[in-house]
Amino acid sequence: MDLYLVTRTTATLKTAFDSGDVVFSTGGADLIRERAKDIAHENGQTYNPHRLSMAMFPAEAELIPNPYNKISGFSVGTVYFVPRFPVMAWPMLVWVLDTHYAQHFNQSPSTEWSVIVQGSMEVALTPMMECIESEFTSIKVFSLPSVAHAKYGRHIELGVKGEPETVKKAYAELLAGLIALKVTLLDELKR
Repeated sequence: MDLYLVTRTTATLKTAFDSGDVVFSTGGADLIRERAKDIAHENGQTYNPHRLSMAMFPAEAELIPNPYNKISGFSVGTVYFVPRFPVMAWPMLVWVLDTHYAQHFNQSPSTEWSVIVQGSMEVALTPMMECIESEFTSIKVFSLPSVAHAKYGRHIELGVKGEPETVKKAYAELLAGLIALKVTLLDELKR
């Protein structure tokens, strides 16, 4: 890492810690003991214990669980560090928000319905997503791309979230739009 990048990163982190704001940082989390052993075993290699240095966290850090592959993120105060990959970052950030900031969210009933989409790119789906948000102004459309998911491979999880009755109607329109685009639809998820 060059000196400019170190200086810039240090200044950015100092600003984040000094601000008292809630700050999310993505990227930089790497494999630790369990994952390193799994990968070494899968590839017929010897486990390298020096990879454990990647699991060194500041003394005051709180771990953020990662249900995807057990590689924890961490926080120091109100600055949260998670991997850059959406499939990992998403559930970790949800955990942070639910654990530390639930009182700041709308307390009315909410749900989200989504579907796994293969054979498309976000840019091709954006016009449909914008139309659905325009028609159903109280819901949010979300798109979570993944390039190397264990079960689905390269895909997009596309869905809607908000008040249950409106989500039901918006989701039906989302599915109709995806069928019209002739993309491959896999599992549906309702949370």
